[in-house]
Amino acid sequence: MSEPCKPDGKMLEALMCPITHGPLEYDAEKNELISKSAKCAFPIRSGIPIMLAAEARVLD
Repeated sequence: MSEPCKPDGKMLEALMCPITHGPLEYDAEKNELISKSAKCAFPIRSGIPIMLAAEARVLD
């Protein structure tokens, strides 16, 4: 299995949670963007953040 592609740092700074419009944090271990305010995580596939609420993983 290949290593996940890390998204560009400038792009990550510009992205906001599509649900709450709050900030996102990058989780390199799980290769996803975390929205603490929405309590969900958005996957990153081939270096592209999937910013759809339907694709988000709910956090405990």
